Amino acid sequence: MANLKELRGRIRSVANIAQITRAMEMVASMKLRKVQAKALASHPYAAELRGIIERLSGRASASGESPWFRVRQPKTTGVLLLTSDRGLCGSFNVNNFKVMKAVIDELKAVDPGRELRFWCYGRKGYTWLVRRGYKVERFFVEPQLDKLDFQAAKLVVAELSKAFLDGVVDNIRIAYTRFASVARFEPTNARFLPIMNRDFVTVDSNRATQEGAGSEPGFDYLVEPDALTLHDLLVPRYLETVVFDAMVQSVASEHASRRMAMKSATDAAVRMNKALKKAYNRVRQENITKELLDIVGGANAVQ
Repeated sequence: MANLKELRGRIRSVANIAQITRAMEMVASMKLRKVQAKALASHPYAAELRGIIERLSGRASASGESPWFRVRQPKTTGVLLLTSDRGLCGSFNVNNFKVMKAVIDELKAVDPGRELRFWCYGRKGYTWLVRRGYKVERFFVEPQLDKLDFQAAKLVVAELSKAFLDGVVDNIRIAYTRFASVARFEPTNARFLPIMNRDFVTVDSNRATQEGAGSEPGFDYLVEPDALTLHDLLVPRYLETVVFDAMVQSVASEHASRRMAMKSATDAAVRMNKALKKAYNRVRQENITKELLDIVGGANAVQ
């Protein structure tokens, strides 16, 4: 059993750690409070906008003139990976990497010759990809995700759109964590480009599967002047909205996950501190008892 000096040092160290984790929990809670409302409000808007664009895409894609809807035989797939810059956020990055690995394995199983190219926002994702030998086209550093704005989404979309329109990649996906609530975050792998008709969802562009036929009542939109002109104006804004929503969702999930992780660490430190104090008091009592026995034994020997 440890002596009193060692136990005092452990108690002091655990108490200091508890103070640090409690402070980090408070900081994460404050940051989460700022971005939570934005995350919850942006997702329904982005989802509704996606539905409108995809419903209208049937008209624009029928003409074959718009490159945004052109489905090519996939030889290269691009992925935008959104992670955190820092650690100490629980399983936030780990769950994202699991989904990313599952997607990579699926694509490799379907098409072993498929080339993968990545764009990263977040130092943890960049490190994970580089260590595994994947090619990272660009690692976005500025602005930081904590200070993101719509200009950051425009920068990312400009890079991804250029790669898609120039034929560098044949399709693009976004891997991020969707913020469902302060206690639930869902790693998500969403298709991004090309824009597909809502009635057809492609996990891999080698095959198209009919989804949800008859699940929703059929309806159409009246479009002026025409669907192609409207899409040329709306698609860039739509893509920026989707990327910005993914960024906001990822940041909110990161702060919520860090808050939960730091709260768990603080609770564990408090429990450990209590156990160490019990052990300290037990050892101290044993030492006092030994000293009393030595005193009594010495007194009896003198007598």
